[in-house]
Amino acid sequence: MSLLARNRNYRLLFSAAGASNLADGIATLAFPWLATLITRDATLIALVAASTRLPWLLFSLPAGVITDQYDRRSLMVQADLLRCVLTMGVLGLIFAAPALPLEDEASATLPLITGLCAAAFLLGCAEVIRDNAAQTAMPSIVKKSELETANGQLWSIEQAMGQFVGPPVAGLLIAYAIPVPFLFDAVLFGVAAWFMWQVSLAPRVRPTLVVGFWSQMKEGIDWMRAHALILRLAVMLGLVNFVFMMSATILVLLSQEVFGLAAYGHGLLLTAGAAGGVAGGLLGPKIAKGLGGQRTVIIALFVFVLPFLILAWTSNPYIAAVALFIETFAGMTWNIVTVSLRQRLIPDALLGRVNAIYRFFGWGTIPLGAICAGLIVSGLEAELGREAALRTPYILGAAGSVAIALYGATNLRLP
Repeated sequence: MSLLARNRNYRLLFSAAGASNLADGIATLAFPWLATLITRDATLIALVAASTRLPWLLFSLPAGVITDQYDRRSLMVQADLLRCVLTMGVLGLIFAAPALPLEDEASATLPLITGLCAAAFLLGCAEVIRDNAAQTAMPSIVKKSELETANGQLWSIEQAMGQFVGPPVAGLLIAYAIPVPFLFDAVLFGVAAWFMWQVSLAPRVRPTLVVGFWSQMKEGIDWMRAHALILRLAVMLGLVNFVFMMSATILVLLSQEVFGLAAYGHGLLLTAGAAGGVAGGLLGPKIAKGLGGQRTVIIALFVFVLPFLILAWTSNPYIAAVALFIETFAGMTWNIVTVSLRQRLIPDALLGRVNAIYRFFGWGTIPLGAICAGLIVSGLEAELGREAALRTPYILGAAGSVAIALYGATNLRLP
């Protein structure tokens, strides 16, 4: 009998992840597309992308303490309900705006972008709490021997909903009316909260934490310093995510201006990437078992180079789709090995804090990558031309990925 069939709590967690990640997938297209209707300035569009991920830099450490201190199921329910309310706020912003796309209303650009950034930032804060709680709750829901299978299945549904289904659905909804995808998102977040509310976790003995935030974080920091492999993986993930976010931030402009895609076409392009994530989620556990964790992560690091090279060169959306497929397939196999390793090694009493520190390093660089990409394009556009400037982040991403892969091949030693 499959894990989904025999484990009710895992099935509910799986369903909640499907609903919330479908909402995230719709937002992945809807937010930047809405930003392009307000402005064509690459830096301002990058600010919207950065605002979504900035909480991982600013809020990861407090989230770890919160996750270890409070009921993890309740945190996930409350985070999804908050995201439902915030998404309704984006609807209000759209209805209050002049007709989109903005043409003769340049004075409205900055207030609208500011409001969009604020909503994206608050949604990101709720996501930090929810995702950290979900990842730390997994060892309480499934056996340790089932972690690779559970994580692979969970990330497959997250990829399927978040990037395979969500973006093209968002494209269709945007074509109907720009507010519709945000209304749909609000409903999905409410559904996700309802699924999580039904989860029944076994009571856990919450640790008696020392007084003071930094004292509590020091316990997690001390554990991580004593386990150099986990710290090294966190720093490497931060570098990988930095170059990946440069690519993802500019992709919406590359799609429109080089590939000639409308919203639905861009959604299908993102879907191709999600297909790679789904395939990686299903095949990743088998690959890791066959090759071992060490070989799997090293191969994944070298594979990361290829998508950047392809996107730096091609003007064909079908070839770009293949690049995104390869990118997310490799990323998923990396995640399956490294996250399962963390869930095994980190004690439950420290899992929230150590995961938060890990994500501070690993995800905190994402907004920096987004801002860097926008500044690169804006800074080089006058000298190189618009298309060459749009491709520059991919060239730099390829060079950075080579350096990361070489470092990993010489310094990583997984058990």
